Amino acid sequence: MNVTSRSISPKSSATYSGQSSGGNKERVSRRPRHDNYRSYDRRSYRGRSRDKSRERDRRRDRSGDQKSRSSSNVTSSSSKIDKWSNKTKVRAETTEREEILSKWRKNYCSTEKQITDKLEELATMTTEDILEKEKSIWTRTTPAELYYVRDETNPKIVKATLKLIQLTEKFNESLVLRASRVNALKPKYEPPPRKNRARLCKHKTEVSSSSDSSEEDLTDEEDCTMEELQRKQQHPDRLHPEMFNEPGEMNDGPLCRCSIKSRKSGIRHGIYPGEVSPQKCDPYSNNADKLYHYRITISPPTNFLIKTPTIIQYDEHEFIFEGFSMFSHFPLEKLPTCKVIRFNIEYTILYIEEKIPENFTVYELDLFNSFLFKEILELVDLDYKAAGDKSGCPQYHFMPRFVRELPENGKEILCMSEVLQYLLNSSKPLIERFELENMVKMTQYEWQSYADEIKGMVVTYPGKKPCSVRVDQLDRNIDFQKENDYKFPEIVHFGIRPPQLSYAGNPEYQKAWRDYVKFRHLLANMSKPTFEDKRKLEAKENKLQEMRTQGKMKRDVTVAVSAEGFYRSGIMCDIIQHAMLLPVLVCHLRFHYSLNVLEECINYKFKNRALLQLALTHPSYRENFGTNPDHARNSLTNCGIRQPEYGDRRIHYMNTRKRGINTLINIMSRFGKQQETESNITHNERLEFLGDAVVEFLSSIHLFYSFPDLEEGGLATYRAAIVQNQHLAVLARTLKLDQFMLYAHGSDLCHDLELRHAMANCFEALMGSLFLDGGIEVADKVFSSTLFHTQDKELYEVWVNLPPHPLQEQEPLGDRQWIDKFELLQNLVKFEQSINVEFKHIRLLARAFTDRSVGYTNLTMGSNQRLEFLGDTVLQLIASEYLYKYFPEHHEGHLSLLRSSLVNNRTQAVVCDDLGMAKYAVYNNPKAELKTKDRADLLEAFIGALYVDQGMEFCEVFCQVTLFPRLQDFIMNQDWNDPKSKLQQCCLTLRTMDGGEPDIPVYKVIECKGPTNTRVYTVAVYFRGRRLASAMGHSIQQAEMNAAKKALEISQDLFPQLDHQKRVIAKSMKKQRKRGKSASRSRNVSVSKSPKSYSRSRFRHSHSRSRSRSTTPCTSKTSSSPRYSRRDSSEIAGNSSDSDTKSETESGK
Repeated sequence: MNVTSRSISPKSSATYSGQSSGGNKERVSRRPRHDNYRSYDRRSYRGRSRDKSRERDRRRDRSGDQKSRSSSNVTSSSSKIDKWSNKTKVRAETTEREEILSKWRKNYCSTEKQITDKLEELATMTTEDILEKEKSIWTRTTPAELYYVRDETNPKIVKATLKLIQLTEKFNESLVLRASRVNALKPKYEPPPRKNRARLCKHKTEVSSSSDSSEEDLTDEEDCTMEELQRKQQHPDRLHPEMFNEPGEMNDGPLCRCSIKSRKSGIRHGIYPGEVSPQKCDPYSNNADKLYHYRITISPPTNFLIKTPTIIQYDEHEFIFEGFSMFSHFPLEKLPTCKVIRFNIEYTILYIEEKIPENFTVYELDLFNSFLFKEILELVDLDYKAAGDKSGCPQYHFMPRFVRELPENGKEILCMSEVLQYLLNSSKPLIERFELENMVKMTQYEWQSYADEIKGMVVTYPGKKPCSVRVDQLDRNIDFQKENDYKFPEIVHFGIRPPQLSYAGNPEYQKAWRDYVKFRHLLANMSKPTFEDKRKLEAKENKLQEMRTQGKMKRDVTVAVSAEGFYRSGIMCDIIQHAMLLPVLVCHLRFHYSLNVLEECINYKFKNRALLQLALTHPSYRENFGTNPDHARNSLTNCGIRQPEYGDRRIHYMNTRKRGINTLINIMSRFGKQQETESNITHNERLEFLGDAVVEFLSSIHLFYSFPDLEEGGLATYRAAIVQNQHLAVLARTLKLDQFMLYAHGSDLCHDLELRHAMANCFEALMGSLFLDGGIEVADKVFSSTLFHTQDKELYEVWVNLPPHPLQEQEPLGDRQWIDKFELLQNLVKFEQSINVEFKHIRLLARAFTDRSVGYTNLTMGSNQRLEFLGDTVLQLIASEYLYKYFPEHHEGHLSLLRSSLVNNRTQAVVCDDLGMAKYAVYNNPKAELKTKDRADLLEAFIGALYVDQGMEFCEVFCQVTLFPRLQDFIMNQDWNDPKSKLQQCCLTLRTMDGGEPDIPVYKVIECKGPTNTRVYTVAVYFRGRRLASAMGHSIQQAEMNAAKKALEISQDLFPQLDHQKRVIAKSMKKQRKRGKSASRSRNVSVSKSPKSYSRSRFRHSHSRSRSRSTTPCTSKTSSSPRYSRRDSSEIAGNSSDSDTKSETESGK
């Protein structure tokens, strides 16, 4: 595997020249014209330059031979010796440097196989393994007694000498303030006035069947973008029309379009809650008593081990740049790993605590950072200081690390004074005017060596926009040079146009691309595509290719500017590559430091801070640059490496794409994991799915116990008021979640309605993260304190201190003594034995089986309706937790579909029949056969009673034994997709490109027979005027379902989508079987940990935790609140294999 990011060979060196004939007149004047340029195709540019350079070499060699034969031998022997000795010295020096570079490029490996093995090892190493390996390195700092002196009172502290102060002042004047002095001499530029364009929020319900409005919107958007680009191109300091780097703005307009009120808060505006200005450092000291030092490492090293790294020669040794050190004003705790996607590769940014280096001062660090980030990269929007603090100390300081290897895994770090001195010495004109004549007279080999020193370096033109650019080639244009009128060579830069200027950002191209993809998809779903349709697809593809190859829309662009006015910086691309990741790390650290304020607000410290970060991450958020994204992209293009190695572009959407029928079928055909697996989906929608169930559960529990006499309807009404989005947004504002939320800096959430909806979702996600990190008790504590944050404490006490159930309150020690006196209880003992659960309060079980038609009795004190209300929400929470943990690739909508297939009347009725619950049900008028809904309600009431008497863990095990094993069959049979939805999806895949509304199936009632209570409906389904099928049912909805199911069976040849779905499911089943075989080979235990037998392994884990919290035996009552009671549940786990076997047998049938 090639770990270097660029490939330099003689064929692609910076020595080629060549010029089109049309450029002669422009080059007569001595004054450089930076606004005149040529944009060549790279291949043609290289080919033309290569041919001309070869011809010049042949002519020069012939003329050189003639001159040498005709000239006299005037060169003395001593001069020949001096020449040879100089060449020998150069060759020896080059050999030493080449040895270091060779080791660096090969990542300190001797063979290609070792390089590959090392990269593969890095790919498999965890974050902890990398940190442990990096901690084994020891360091020391190069001595510099002339610049630094130790503090007499504290030997760790190093202070600056007078010579260092003079060096820093010289660096500040010569490099940091250089551009300011140039700009001060220019006339003030007044940009043309910009029209204020308010971005209106378009309602999602807006429907238009005509394409006129969309075309008009595209035209307006294109006009707005082009106006902005033309305004930037007309700037008098523009270095080149194809290069954009406007400070404080995006490529197509201002960075921030938020209101004045919105700009005063939010992380997107650089305002981090709780962030204060640190104590100001002593500028002429290393502040070793105040700062904490960390070394930054990046994994993998792809695109960071470049061919020409920055090397500083000092004390007869070569010090190579390896990255940055970070100095913090406070110790950094263990935080979630900072990851960022760059070049389609996910990089991990780690920081390792190290002994603080000695020979540096904070002022040197600030000067270097100002020079690099402000003067070279022009990241003027980047600010490491607290919001509103202009004169304080930055939150973090950074130091470039130039190191050389030492024995026994050691490194010597170059002192900062030598780094500043190197940059000062490097800062000289790229080409001096008096060197032009010698430049023209150089041989091709001499010019090659001269240009190779500059190739890959970042050069700067103070006062230009942008001021810095990477040198890819240096063209001396020898064919156009005239004696006594020599022209400066041209800097050739191979760049990439901003997306707004290329086809990627062109609205017309985007529309054509969408039409092409849509037509291709429809063609793939046609049973027999016509020849004309295939020609149309080919025409659309050719149109896209033509638009991509247009000169004005190509992404790749070749820029040529005169070298006059440019200065060398001494900075190669490796420093730029590392520096552009620092803003991402700083934003990550500042965000997590501000989360300490949120944890104090909720009075809970997260054990896994990544869950809290995930809960606050909106789906629109993309962490990629840590500053102005367009500005960072432009700086990377202008100054970063020329040819980065790219990864798989699918990394951007492989975990985020969820739209489309094919994506739906693909994801929903995947089976659950064998163990709890962390999801790669990096936004809070999955946590919102879980948190919704948590909030509903907590509300139901408190209402159930607080209002013992309120029936199911009243409880549902109160719960709806608590869990509605409008109220959850109020709770989110109470916690000030809007100040911590991470979302895109756009106009979508600028409107109050959209922001409130996002805040409600964020609050639900926060509840889900609290549930996963600390359990339901922690989530309940935070929810209760937020609900009664500003109200009377008495209300809070009433809400928190819940009374036991009335049946438990009557008999605190249990009521099994009444079994002998009631036949109903004696029958229920048989049911207990069948499921291997013994209720402490068996009257609760009796109430669960008592219908409301029976009325009030002293035995049950009510019907099962309230328990049914409770059992439904318990079932929702258990199912949601299981799906969240074992289906990591499913998005929120996919998880909801799976949950609906588990928690529905039909599935619950089947479980009720499997356990034989119907024969224990008590009705005033016994029924011969219970309806599906009655049996489902019976199961929910039983789960509610089980929760009240035994606690949550018993309910979990019950679901793991009776419900979750059926999920695999539901996925295989696509039970999550009802027939009507499946038929409509198949019909939509057959829509045409005529622009009209798509054809959908139409249902019509064609017959209705029988009396009102037993009426039978006959419904027919039509598609495009053709009847597909007809079926009967006791309700119109059931008849429509039956008709759709029959239509799918009869008309399979009409819908190719059905065959595609079968293939996807078969492929998923094949993967599942392979995974099962490999898992069985790797395990030596007989108990499988697949989702079918997940109950036993999962229960043992949870049971061990419960023992640590409570050792109360089965026959006694815990002192904790009844809603969280934990009991020894070894009985149900001990014989659960019988129920499991029975459940699997029934499911198989």
